[in-house]
Amino acid sequence: MNTRIRRVAVVVAGAAMAASLAACGSAKESGGGTSESSPGAAKGDAIKVGLLLPENQTARYEKFDKPLIEQEVKKLTGGKGEVIYANAKQDATTQNQQVDTMITNKVDVLIVDAVDAASIANSVKKAKDAGIPVVAYDRLAQGPIDAYTSFDNEEVGKVQGKALLEALGGKAKAGQIVMMNGAVTDPNAALFKKGAHSELDGKVNIGKEYDTKEWKPENANANMEAAITALGKDKIVGVYSANDGMAGGIITALKSAGVSPLPPVTGQDAELAGVQRIIAGEQYMSVYKPYAPEAEAAAAMAVALAKGEKLDAIAKSKVDSPTTKGISSVLIPVVSLTKANIKDTVVKDGVYTVDEICAGQYAAACASAGLK
Repeated sequence: MNTRIRRVAVVVAGAAMAASLAACGSAKESGGGTSESSPGAAKGDAIKVGLLLPENQTARYEKFDKPLIEQEVKKLTGGKGEVIYANAKQDATTQNQQVDTMITNKVDVLIVDAVDAASIANSVKKAKDAGIPVVAYDRLAQGPIDAYTSFDNEEVGKVQGKALLEALGGKAKAGQIVMMNGAVTDPNAALFKKGAHSELDGKVNIGKEYDTKEWKPENANANMEAAITALGKDKIVGVYSANDGMAGGIITALKSAGVSPLPPVTGQDAELAGVQRIIAGEQYMSVYKPYAPEAEAAAAMAVALAKGEKLDAIAKSKVDSPTTKGISSVLIPVVSLTKANIKDTVVKDGVYTVDEICAGQYAAACASAGLK
């Protein structure tokens, strides 16, 4: 599967880097030079890369991000680089302790996907004070980070908003929509929300809007139940859900309330359950974010930083966090995933097989959609 997944890096990013710095390069241009790596790298290939991921409820982290980063580090270091991994299981305090452990273990570089972008700042500073550079992965962590890779997160929200408007058509103002945003501790959630509002404001009636604690489906489910009670089940024409996990909780609440037909519901991450709901007609869309180019960019920047090399050949963008300006960054484009393009996206790229998507109760829906 990994070989097929890696094709995405070429398709989406447009080009591969030289072997020593292999990574996607589809970042939005906003500055940055083209200078070569600095001479006299401090370390050889036998580096230790600390990888801290935020949670294991979302399928992507264990199934895609971790193995892809490990694979790329091995590739870039001739098999000599080591990845030391820990998952915070959605606990910011645990993640801060994991940073301390990584410092004690004297890793050469850290890749951190922060549970809480603000509370990680002091731990990032500790790492920097210990001479350990930090790559913020998927979420823009605060503190003196050296590099960042993620998707164009405001564009994610725009893609979701556009898709919801497309699904609603002439019924966009015929009732109320519910907006189910992500966790306030995640800076990406604010960007998704901003992008979605830029598309939806003035074109729909937003009846209820929630920031969902910890992105948990059960919290989205409870919020949706409250929205149905407040607005009336027959008044809700659409639901903006910031990701697939929450979409599952939302759809369960709608079904339990007897809402039929289901209104269009958005999502993100192209999780298997989300793709299956799309095939079944329960969820309208998801946002497909190719993980291979993001993981490869993180690995390439981490290896370069560990060796004392510059990032100019990898990171073509600059972004600002609340605490740090001009962070070298790689931003990856995204794709709106609907029933019409499942075969040409997640199946073609090897993320899921048709057999996985069409298992059990989804076989008939797949046949109707021509997915075989």
